[in-house]
Formats: sequence, C-alpha cells, structure tokens
Amino acid sequence: MKTPLLPKWLVWARDLQALAQSGLAYAESPFDRERYESIMKIAADMMATGSNADMARVLDLFAGQEGYATPKAVVRAAVFDAQGRILLVREVLDQHRWTLPGGWADVNLTPVENTIKEVREESGFDVRVTRLAAVWDRDRQGHPPGPFSCYTLCFVCELTGGTATPSVETSEIGWFAEGEIPADLSLGRVLPAQIARLFAHRRHAGLPTDFD
Repeated sequence: MKTPLLPKWLVWARDLQALAQSGLAYAESPFDRERYESIMKIAADMMATGSNADMARVLDLFAGQEGYATPKAVVRAAVFDAQGRILLVREVLDQHRWTLPGGWADVNLTPVENTIKEVREESGFDVRVTRLAAVWDRDRQGHPPGPFSCYTLCFVCELTGGTATPSVETSEIGWFAEGEIPADLSLGRVLPAQIARLFAHRRHAGLPTDFD
C-alpha cells in the first residue's frame, strides 16, 4: 500500500470539511450548527490559502456537499478491442489529454451501468463489462491532490458495437497498443502504471482485483 503524499494543509482541510459536513447533517441545536458552519469556513480558508484558490469558489464547492461525508466514487473502463488495444479518449476539461472513459458515478445506477453509460457517452462504443480489475484510492495511487477523497472502480470491458463518436466531454477517440500509450495523459484521471496494470489484467483473466 502506497503512503499518500498529500500536503498537511489539504489533509487537515479535508478532515475539517468532513467533520463540519457530517455535523451539519445531524445537528439540531442552532448553536451546534453555528459551530459547524464556523468549522466549514476554517476548512475553506485553509484550502483556499493552500491551493491559491478563490475563497468564494471553495465555499461554493463545500456548500454543494450534504449529508454524512464519504469518499466520492468514480468509474473507469478499460475497453479492449480484438487486437488487444485499449480505448482512450481526449478529455476536453483537461486540455484534451488522454484518459480512460469514465467519470463520477451517477445515482440510481449500478457501477456496471455507470461504466457502460460513460463509455457510450464519451466514445460512442457499446461494451460488456467482464470483471472488476481495481478499486483504487486516488491519493494512495499518486494522482495530483484534489479537494475530496475519491475511490476509482476500474472495470475490464469488451467491445460489442458502436462507432467512434466524440462528445461535449471528449474531442478524440483512439485505440492504443501497450507500447503506444500517449505521454499526454490526464494524470488526475489515470496514471501510466494503472494502464500497464490493466493490460496485465487483460492478459491474465485470473488476476485478483487490485485494491488499496
């Protein structure tokens, strides 16, 4: 298991934000709510200062989080074609860098349904999910730090149909052999070592699911 290399201010700000969010979800006393709101502002101030972000933007980000604070869930699809190439898409929101199809998991859909939907929306292809390859913690994998804790569920998929079709989220669709992975990856979404591990899962179907 890798040790997260997060700056202390981010760890503290996350902890305070989660404490305040969970507290506000259950507090009944107006005095308790006032205290938790003060903690939320301290967390936002720490995050804004540490990341050089606008304080109002951080407060808006925190205001959108309700209920008991838990890690967020992302799904990613490792889709392979008959030649053993992996499907990548260019992410518009990250300067058109390459990544696996996927994104935040939507409510009322299972992880598999979310994965199929994301692949279709971002690439135009239809897939069948064959197995869960990994459940990765974003911080422990070494992605650039973000404001919230996040788990990524990565599924191996096989191509069943469709046509390469860019979307509002993606500007290009491509298939890549293991030795041809582009250098300009969207590192907030996928890492070179993760793609290499997914090729290993494709070659060896009996590999157990990776997890942090």
